Amino acid sequence: MSNEPNQARATAPVSARTVLSSDDIDRALTRIAHEIIEANKGTKDLVLLGIPSRGFPLAQRLARRIAATEPGLDPASITGQLDITMYRDDLRRSTTRTPVPTLLPAGGIDDKVVVLVDDVLYSGRTIRAALDALADFGRPRIVRLAVLVDRGHRELPIRADHVGKNLPTATTEKVRVHLAEVDGANENEVLIEARA
Repeated sequence: MSNEPNQARATAPVSARTVLSSDDIDRALTRIAHEIIEANKGTKDLVLLGIPSRGFPLAQRLARRIAATEPGLDPASITGQLDITMYRDDLRRSTTRTPVPTLLPAGGIDDKVVVLVDDVLYSGRTIRAALDALADFGRPRIVRLAVLVDRGHRELPIRADHVGKNLPTATTEKVRVHLAEVDGANENEVLIEARA
């Protein structure tokens, strides 16, 4: 019995299409920044916590956009990074992940409005891990979620408050976010990859 069909499937070429260009990402982040300001009625007690690796640069970009509308606000004063590595429920099954430092703004997160920021919302398990991690660092007054892409297929009852683009996908497809801060060059795009 031949394994050729399985080998062909495993090595089938991957086709990719761009669903968000650099300009589309910029527009989505500008809209999300305005939504965050409106939902929070300003920037009082606001903290943006990015989930590594791409959530953190997205949080920084959002903070710069928010600061541009709020005179005197230092973007760094409302931005942080939340490492969720040790809170993931797939540690036993997946490859080793290297923890990164959790960086909180000087004022901490107690009684703050914390907006978790990530690139893609899929099963909801990453956000569940982020909520667990957050509890170890303080007690926010409110926790909201902002994502660049919501691709559906939730496995947990989690939804985003601010979404750049709702992107219906098949479970066999992959959503790839490329950001210059993480991926180098001038790559700022969102792709859907599917086996041809």
